[in-house]
Amino acid sequence: MSVSRIVARIASPKKALTAAALAAATTGLVLTSAPAQAATTSASSAQSIAHKMIPSAAQYNAFSKIVEHESGWNVTATNSSSGAYGLVQALPGSKMASAGSDWKTNPATQIKWGLDYMNSRYGSPAAAWSFWQSNGWY
Repeated sequence: MSVSRIVARIASPKKALTAAALAAATTGLVLTSAPAQAATTSASSAQSIAHKMIPSAAQYNAFSKIVEHESGWNVTATNSSSGAYGLVQALPGSKMASAGSDWKTNPATQIKWGLDYMNSRYGSPAAAWSFWQSNGWY
């Protein structure tokens, strides 16, 4: 019986997939799924970008601690209650457009905006981290 006949006889998509996988396996084919990678950048990649943009170890560490707490290094992190967005949880996220039109998905743009914000408001990422530790936000 062909794979298409097996699939056609099974009503459930889950059963159809199972049958197709079984049929493929018995004929020597391998079904694989693509890695679950969206258009977002991995946390380690975003951290690497930040390391290049922030040469001072102390300032990078402070920036990293804030980002870890705010977004877990998730470029598309969105706070469901406030709407804050991105690595540095800008509110509203569209503020980051001042650093680049690709602010929704580009970690370098978000990092640039976040650094500019921390430097202008607090003087440095280290000072922003000190404020964050005292207040739980920055």
